Amino acid sequence: MKHNVKITAILLVMFVLTQLIGLVVLSVDPLHVEQEVNGTMQLVDNPHLAFVQPPENSSPVLTVSQIIFAFIIAIFLMFFLMKFNITILLKFWFFVVVFFALWICIYSFEKLLPWEIPSFALLGIPVLIAGVLAYLKIYQRNFLIHNLTELFIYPGIAVIFVAFLGQWSRGVNLAVIISILILISLYDLWAVWHSGIMQKMAKFQMKELNVFAGFFVPYVSKKVRMKIKEMKKSKIKDKKIKVNVAILGGGDVVFPLITAGIMLQDFGLGAALFVILGATIGLSYLFFLAEKKKFYPAMPFISAGIFLGMFLSWLVF
Repeated sequence: MKHNVKITAILLVMFVLTQLIGLVVLSVDPLHVEQEVNGTMQLVDNPHLAFVQPPENSSPVLTVSQIIFAFIIAIFLMFFLMKFNITILLKFWFFVVVFFALWICIYSFEKLLPWEIPSFALLGIPVLIAGVLAYLKIYQRNFLIHNLTELFIYPGIAVIFVAFLGQWSRGVNLAVIISILILISLYDLWAVWHSGIMQKMAKFQMKELNVFAGFFVPYVSKKVRMKIKEMKKSKIKDKKIKVNVAILGGGDVVFPLITAGIMLQDFGLGAALFVILGATIGLSYLFFLAEKKKFYPAMPFISAGIFLGMFLSWLVF
């Protein structure tokens, strides 16, 4: 096991919490609102989020190709900014993404309230809360704020991806998300075990930006804790203490949630929960299989678990 049971359990709990929060946000469907049309209540596009609505009559192949192309451009842009150490732009990039994702998530929770909220407050409150949290996360590094916001960032991101990848028939949507999972798993294998891109990006984010896209839990080993107890307070300040960090990348959290969102939309809550269960089993297997001081691609394990969850949901439902 790469990390002790306690740290592993913390990562798994945060992973599952994010998935469940995401299901709540996705079930709210913030991209649509009820509106009276010809005397009947119908779901229409939310005018407040019109700029993130998927284009009409877009083909699955074109949409997936555009997402892959955007992903490749983002990776190249990330490495370009890393190469020249342009941390100001990188931090601003992270800030915008975090702010927008938090805004969507908070806006979604407002829709769950049993009373009507004035339009200015409906938009303004999420802006204020998301702005403060994004600033604290990106520019005032804090372990608790970082992990707390991560719980709500990925549900906000998943809302957009589910809208783009789940806009066709059940069969097509299922084929699209399975294809995405296979492609991202292959990329993860290459990026971790062949090119080392993932390790380079993670180290740069944590050392140069003081930001990491994912969960991270710093901890010290039992041996170090014993040494700290034996040392006097005056000596601790002069000593360098080795701190281990347990991490779980953002992609490893958001892709299971996107899949669960599409299953929720097309096959119901039970199917979505099976996907989350399968993803958790896959991630747990990796955590218990992993060895210390080694890097592992998580998505192949998570995707295998997701496919298991899909199969089980097909058997049950």
